Amino acid sequence: MGRGRQKAKQTKVARALKYYSPETNYHALEQELSGGGRRTDLATEDRFASDADTEYDNQYSTWADDER
Repeated sequence: MGRGRQKAKQTKVARALKYYSPETNYHALEQELSGGGRRTDLATEDRFASDADTEYDNQYSTWADDER
């Protein structure tokens, strides 16, 4: 008896998602496509690995060599 109710609920949710059409925010879409806004690209940020990260990477490379 429970499986029929479960399947009916899943079908109801699937139909709701299939036919759902949210209101489109054209201004936000225009900002995203034109490159405007405050979003920063990770490639342009000044991020440097710390000494601790470099030390950890070196240890990992030696572990990988040991397994071969």
